[in-house]
Amino acid sequence: TIGSLREESLQAIRGGTERPGGMSMEQLFDYQVQQSVIEAKGFDLMVMGRPEGPGCYCAANNIIRKYTDKLSETYTYVVIDNEAGMEHLSRRTTHKVDLLLIISDPTVRGVKTAKRIADLVKELDLDIDKHMLIINRVTGDEGDELKKFAGSLGLEVAGVVPQDSNVFQYDLQGKAIVELPEDSPAIKTVYSILDRFGIK
Repeated sequence: TIGSLREESLQAIRGGTERPGGMSMEQLFDYQVQQSVIEAKGFDLMVMGRPEGPGCYCAANNIIRKYTDKLSETYTYVVIDNEAGMEHLSRRTTHKVDLLLIISDPTVRGVKTAKRIADLVKELDLDIDKHMLIINRVTGDEGDELKKFAGSLGLEVAGVVPQDSNVFQYDLQGKAIVELPEDSPAIKTVYSILDRFGIK
């Protein structure tokens, strides 16, 4: 992970470890980060990992910010999956965002939280072209009511993803959700959302 690479680099500096080919520590770290990208079918993955101290993400986020800028020059799409909550917005892990998708559970409280996130985007004056809401794990007609409620708060809804037993089973079995069958209700809905944005 990025966090572990940083710790290894710091230890190398402190210990005076010899670097290969006369590389600077920054050059070595750049190389290590490139090597840390996990290549998979249809996508590559970079994991930030744990912070280097209690509650401190600063250095790791600076690294993420630098490399997401670099990756955006190489990849058609760069997707950053953040933990739940609003804290990551203030960390500014990227300089520019084309689309921020705010994910909510199927509750009024969740939609209200999404509204607070949207408001925070404005307050922090973040460089985000567009933000939209996705309501996740919907089991019945509550999706329509929540869409109306979101609209009353000024939130644009990108889609409503249904509860999917396949997702539950895959999670229970420790299987990757990228292996879900294409006829899975959640997958079909996500595809329709991506089609809306012209993402293939």
